[in-house]
Amino acid sequence: MSEYTGDLLSAFRPFEEKLRAAGSHPLVTGMFKRNFLQLLSGSTGAISRSQIDPVDAVPDAEALSGYGEQGRAALGRAVVIKLNGGLGTSMGLEQAKSLIPVKDGLRFIDIIARQIEHLHERDGHPVPLLLMNSEHTRPDSLEALAAYPEIATGLPFDFLQHRVPKVLAGDFAPAVSEAHPDLEWCPPGHGDIYTALVTSGLLDRLLDNGYEYAFISNADNLGAVMDLEILGYFAKERLPFMMEVADRTPADRKGGHLARLKDGRLTLRESAQCPDEERDEFQDISLYRYFNTNSLWVHLPSLRETLDRYDGILPLPLIRNAKTLDPRDPSSPAVYQLETAMGAAISLFDRAAALRVPRGRFAPVKTTDDLLAVWSDAYMLTEDFRVVPNPVRALPHLDVMLDKQYYRFVSQLEERFPRGAPSLVDCASLRLEGDVRFGANVICTGHVHLRVEDGGTLLIKDNSILEET
Repeated sequence: MSEYTGDLLSAFRPFEEKLRAAGSHPLVTGMFKRNFLQLLSGSTGAISRSQIDPVDAVPDAEALSGYGEQGRAALGRAVVIKLNGGLGTSMGLEQAKSLIPVKDGLRFIDIIARQIEHLHERDGHPVPLLLMNSEHTRPDSLEALAAYPEIATGLPFDFLQHRVPKVLAGDFAPAVSEAHPDLEWCPPGHGDIYTALVTSGLLDRLLDNGYEYAFISNADNLGAVMDLEILGYFAKERLPFMMEVADRTPADRKGGHLARLKDGRLTLRESAQCPDEERDEFQDISLYRYFNTNSLWVHLPSLRETLDRYDGILPLPLIRNAKTLDPRDPSSPAVYQLETAMGAAISLFDRAAALRVPRGRFAPVKTTDDLLAVWSDAYMLTEDFRVVPNPVRALPHLDVMLDKQYYRFVSQLEERFPRGAPSLVDCASLRLEGDVRFGANVICTGHVHLRVEDGGTLLIKDNSILEET
């Protein structure tokens, strides 16, 4: 990163004008200004070992007992918020990722809506569902939810995340793309949720209607569902903020982790915030034992108080995300996207807590590798519309590795598995290299590794059994 030696406020002025011209809310301008001035001051958001300590232990959700009735009593004051701003571009789609068919013909958004329906039918409380959409995901998502009028509560189904300018890495000026102006903008990370709740008026509306608790998670995490024991624990302990964490495994070593600041407060350190010289220690899963599942419980009155304390802009650590102006063109100008993480707010609340949850509450679908696993019988859809590991599976976490040349996009996956996913309930790992096409009722057991060389195609016949191949 080159060093900026000019006047900081002068450097911000063209961004201020750009945001004003776009009709951005003053809080959004203030949030971006804070992050931009940190960038010019040389801040990378790095958190070093000297600032934090590992977290040895946290309460365990699997050990909670007796909180269910408290949770049921609090359910009428709870809302579910899903982060739904992402497009499925990484899987070859130009629509909301939550519209991908994921299990038994149901899309993410169908499963989420049916989870809300089930809560209402079982417990008698119409729990509001709120999506944090982007401008690109809003139309299709709202159209999909129109098929579920019974979950309407009188509150809007969504609110919009903001967008902020990209910053040229060379001279810290606003990025410009005359051919594609949308490329000049980016989301400010999911830490924007707090500002978006305020600028949409939704936070005050929720409080005015007596809502106290928000469960927030990613729309693509099918394990993140409203749990009455956890809600009851959160309510009874009068916690202002709680993060669900899970045990780090070797597969999670490069992801962010929970830590404790020297003043005793919990904090979150993302991989982008780790100094290069501490990378090996960062990946030590025996030292930093827990990762953030990005599922949060927030006491809304406490959030309002905390926002007021900071004049509406939470001082979340900057994440300087280095990209290219056009993500699909590595030769386009280098830019910085200035982002924050919503989990980082844990350090701003007195008595904020973390809760260890079982791996089943963290089932994100980020790639077609994950999608094929969930399509298969290694996962099942429960009567209350949770997608969980199949209980008859005796093996540890299923490892699926698909050749990106042939399986990166959903359309490629559908083309190569036209009769559905193979049985993977007894499969430890599935690795496909090259163009492999599956017939119906194929069974994979143990470690299956298929490789096709020289651009050929391998056809797996109907009813084939692949064992330790």
